[in-house]
Amino acid sequence: MLKKLRVGVSLILFALITFYFLDFAALMPDQFHALAHIQFIPAILGSSFIILTVLIVLTLLFGRVYCSSVCPMGIYQDIVAWISKKTAKKKKRYKYSKAKNILRWSVIAVVLMTFFAGYPVLLGLVDPYSAYGRIIANLFKPVYMAGNNVLESIFTSFGNYTFYKMEVVILSMFSFLIAIITFLGIGFFAWKYGRTFCNTVCPVGTVLGFISKFSLFKIRIDDSLCNSCGSCAMKCKASCIDSKNHTVDHSRCVDCFNCLDSCSRNALKFTPYRKKATNINIENTTDSGKRQFLATAITTAVSVPAVFAQEKIVEIVTGEKVPTRQNPICPPGAKSAEHLLHHCTSCHLCISRCPSRVIKPAFMEYGIGGIMQPVMTYEKGFCNYNCTVCADVCPNQALLPLTMEEKHMTQIGRVHFVEDICVVHVEETNCGACAEHCPTQAVTMVPYEGHEGLTIPHITPDICVGCGGCEFICPVRPNRAIFVEGNVVHQTRKAFEIEEKEEVEVDDFGF
Repeated sequence: MLKKLRVGVSLILFALITFYFLDFAALMPDQFHALAHIQFIPAILGSSFIILTVLIVLTLLFGRVYCSSVCPMGIYQDIVAWISKKTAKKKKRYKYSKAKNILRWSVIAVVLMTFFAGYPVLLGLVDPYSAYGRIIANLFKPVYMAGNNVLESIFTSFGNYTFYKMEVVILSMFSFLIAIITFLGIGFFAWKYGRTFCNTVCPVGTVLGFISKFSLFKIRIDDSLCNSCGSCAMKCKASCIDSKNHTVDHSRCVDCFNCLDSCSRNALKFTPYRKKATNINIENTTDSGKRQFLATAITTAVSVPAVFAQEKIVEIVTGEKVPTRQNPICPPGAKSAEHLLHHCTSCHLCISRCPSRVIKPAFMEYGIGGIMQPVMTYEKGFCNYNCTVCADVCPNQALLPLTMEEKHMTQIGRVHFVEDICVVHVEETNCGACAEHCPTQAVTMVPYEGHEGLTIPHITPDICVGCGGCEFICPVRPNRAIFVEGNVVHQTRKAFEIEEKEEVEVDDFGF
């Protein structure tokens, strides 16, 4: 019964989280971002104390139920292990192995050192939720969109327009490769050994494993009934049951409950207390030196200054140097690249949910520390003036929630105009596309001196929000004649006056 309940809850949460990342058509309401907010690392970085308290209390009561039913990476490993079991020619058998406590706590020490030194990329790599999010957003979403396009072609041929074609792109080759390596690497160990990642590398598994040692409900072995047959150990994908010594390493047990169904003598029970007549031995897996090691490692950490992106200068055919963006554009709500650096784990949920698809994973725009964090790019779109989705869905508080009014007043960048390469100047022809796409009148068209009948863009950077509408629509290539320069720290733009059109009363027909 416990196993069926665990499997049911796990599959429901896993399906909802996965589809929320894939759902480019916004079929799922944005309120489902709560599925990301209940994840452990995002709750810590987002200072969600209520969620943290609930997860810790659940662990103290029932053990690592988070790892078994809430964490999508844990469920992914279970699915891979289940497929491995079903397709194996020989009966799949696990075996007990000793806890690798030095490795587990060393990973946490290194992650903490690099995080506080300004390099959160390692935390993002080993955080199970963020790692799974990158797999879906970078690896499976393009496949999902390609499948949508196939359906669109089929349905359209029959006159049904339920589906619409989407451009299939890989936003970042680096993030794509990381997603492949993560998917195959964790999948391989899950196929061969079960929950290896959870009990050797995953920092969430290590922390919750330590807490679960004190949980009320535990898998317990009744010595009077156990005959050391080993069937429970062969079913334990966490490799934490030592059937010979009748012990369970509760720091690694993920509450899958496979062992309960495997015992023909009913010697294993998930109980909140110990029966007096039963002598139960629980293996003490605590490494006496791990706390000292962790403390020493943190105190000896040496901060490494972050490497920031260098100024980009490109030459055009005239031999002149044209200024381009020097500072990256952080998404609305980020406040600054430094704020992102201390909160973002690169789960790519904001990238996946952005309806305008103008957020992509950074490479070196923020420097080494900000690899794979979200950055704005306007080559194929612009930030919708009335959209706050990215800030709404962020579970880490890396992008702080914004009201619509706050979004309208937030300046993530300032408009820059390069007159020398503008089509009005070069080809002496009217354009005005940039002014038409500006929602704040930061770009307007004014008479071009010395050129009768021509108008040229005029910019007012103080009222610009940095949405990129002007940059996106500018026809000049390879460098845009008008572009957005990112603000190092987001500002509040100045208000602009809406031009009032005079109402003309017509008493009769105008002719």
